[in-house]
Amino acid sequence: MPMPYTYRHASTEFAAFLAAARDGLNLSSDNATYTATDAVFQVFRRRLSVPQALAFADVLPCVLRAIFLAHWDVSALVLPFADRAALTAEAQAVRPHHNLTPGNCIEAVARAVRGQVLALDLDRVLATLPEGAVEFWAVPGVGSGDLRFP
Repeated sequence: MPMPYTYRHASTEFAAFLAAARDGLNLSSDNATYTATDAVFQVFRRRLSVPQALAFADVLPCVLRAIFLAHWDVSALVLPFADRAALTAEAQAVRPHHNLTPGNCIEAVARAVRGQVLALDLDRVLATLPEGAVEFWAVPGVGSGDLRFP
């Protein structure tokens, strides 16, 4: 079996993700962009069981998959989805002394993630997750198939 594309081109994929996310977040550094991305991933992950989170992680490129799964307390209570404002506030509260995460963090990270994954795969797995998962990764006004980078 040949090496999966995402492993061979991990740095290129991650650099493209960071550039898209940084632009969408209107941040000036990769560090701030990483913090915002990690925070959004943590907020989403808290709402999934272990099997659900692993299914979601499987559609991510390898570096984003690693970030999504890193430092996860799998014994933590699974939380219900809340409204966008509450989820955004939760993301902004992650590492509060080092967090410049803006109010559009979920949408901007969703747009950047959708630019790195196959829309059909992401939409398929989101449809199997708890109510609120599809809305979390939705990008208003843009069809999911329109965002994939060439």
